[in-house]
Amino acid sequence: MTVTLRDVAARAGVSFKTVSNVVNGHPHVSEVTRARVLAAIELLGYRPNATARSLRHGRSGILALAVPELTSPYFAALASATGRAAKEHGRVLVIEETRGDLEGERVALVDLTSRLVDGVILSPLVTPREAVVRRIGRTPVVMLGEHRYDVGTDHVAMDSVRAARELTEHLLATGRRRIAVLGRQRPGSTGGERWRGHVEALAAAGLVPDRALVPRVRAYRRADGVRAVQELLDAGARPDAVLCFNDLLALGAWHALRTAGLAVPGDVAVAGFDDVEESRYAGLTSVAPDLGLLADEAVRLLVRRVEHPDAEPAQVEVPFRVRVRASTGGDGHGTHGPGR
Repeated sequence: MTVTLRDVAARAGVSFKTVSNVVNGHPHVSEVTRARVLAAIELLGYRPNATARSLRHGRSGILALAVPELTSPYFAALASATGRAAKEHGRVLVIEETRGDLEGERVALVDLTSRLVDGVILSPLVTPREAVVRRIGRTPVVMLGEHRYDVGTDHVAMDSVRAARELTEHLLATGRRRIAVLGRQRPGSTGGERWRGHVEALAAAGLVPDRALVPRVRAYRRADGVRAVQELLDAGARPDAVLCFNDLLALGAWHALRTAGLAVPGDVAVAGFDDVEESRYAGLTSVAPDLGLLADEAVRLLVRRVEHPDAEPAQVEVPFRVRVRASTGGDGHGTHGPGR
């Protein structure tokens, strides 16, 4: 049997209009009444009729998340968290894999909202600033990550500069001084921001980065971490720590060190970013962003943008923690960071 709004209203002891206001996210409902309606919705298993909503509001009720690749554990976890957040807002989420190239990101930013979805949460790697400027006011979009455009878009990110600074400070506190870095990119990108934080931490300790310990990596995958460490060792470089700008690079680096007969952390400490599930089981020290909050805020801002196109752009910073584990000499339970 299909559950209707009138069924929910009867169960909650409120009017049909009140239930409609709660379902459609109108603010002028008391928290007590909203909680009673939501409890009735959960109990009865009510699900909004997406087709009816589309006819009423001229919207599909569908949101999109566009990420570089779903084979990445980080982006897979982000997709899961974003899907949950979208469902809590009564929306359906579709996933677009951009492959991190210009055409893939153009499709997400332009074509998706022209054909199907109400708005897009985009994690960009290569989209130029002018492309974003052209879409302002036409595409409800929320940007994720450290690639900052400063053009008046909604944006959700972790402070990667601060996170890299704190992770480097942790390595320095364990006595490491020859720190190799995997994942440096151009300024303004994720790898660029994390490099900046690393350099700031070194400078505060009276150190400068050794460019011989910063090999190029083509991508942020395990195999790239393996190749980069092998290149360092083959060139005679002997770092006492490897700081990687994502966990897959770090896991690959760890494998290469172990294959070369080097102990982690006895000979070389290893640290990463993202705190993916594999890293937690492996004992990898990693920066852990609040992924659930990131997804919640991205969906909240996108729903707001869809319903109120003229709303002031919001910049949201989500907290992180440095999870200290065995790969840098921790006991597997350590944690520090701002926890804001």
